Amino acid sequence: MEILLFAIVGFLAQLIDGALGMLYGISCNTLLLALGIHPALASASVHISEVFTTGVSGLAHWKFGNVDKEKVKKLLLPGIIGGIIGAFLLSNLPLNIIKPIVSVYLLIVGIKIIYMFFTKPKKENERLKLRPLAFFGGLLDAIGGGGWGPIVTSTLVSNGHTPSTTIGSVNLTEFFVTIAQSVTFFFFLTNFNFKIILGLIIGGVLAAPLAAYLTKKLPSKILLLAVGIGVCFSSIRDLINAF
Repeated sequence: MEILLFAIVGFLAQLIDGALGMLYGISCNTLLLALGIHPALASASVHISEVFTTGVSGLAHWKFGNVDKEKVKKLLLPGIIGGIIGAFLLSNLPLNIIKPIVSVYLLIVGIKIIYMFFTKPKKENERLKLRPLAFFGGLLDAIGGGGWGPIVTSTLVSNGHTPSTTIGSVNLTEFFVTIAQSVTFFFFLTNFNFKIILGLIIGGVLAAPLAAYLTKKLPSKILLLAVGIGVCFSSIRDLINAF
């Protein structure tokens, strides 16, 4: 029954991710925290399960020519370093400190998602620095259990970068960032719950074909707004409980 519950979490998160091209980690982590899972364990479980999905996704984008090699070079190392530091901090700080930090971070991401609903992409901003963006994307992705896509992809696209090559490059980079985060969690955490990981993988795999179909059918703008409101609501609730 536990595996089934976590499979439902993975299934729902993959449906959202399939419709929007992002938010698997944020959706999973928000749902796991709502079930009372420790933030470090939730983030570790999400990232280990994501190794499979990001690997397939990155390979597919590479095959279809959606990868900008120069962009990957700039994002890769800072993203990995940020991810390792974030996973280390999440694994070693006390729960009473970490939980409010995660909740504040998720609230900010939720507000950003809602902001994306009301804005249009700008012309490409050539002054945007990719390396600091990747570092903070990897750092906050590990601490919040997700957010690489909402932070890195949405920032690049909203600053005028071509969506197809941006999504492909960020997804390919995410595979390596996720591996670095997962290895760090394995090194510092001792109480893994593999039922969570297995459930997320099963749910995500089962949802993938349906998610691809829903990408064409669902109004992604409305779903984007709904996810943003849901993440904000859950974060505010967790902050109230924490204090």
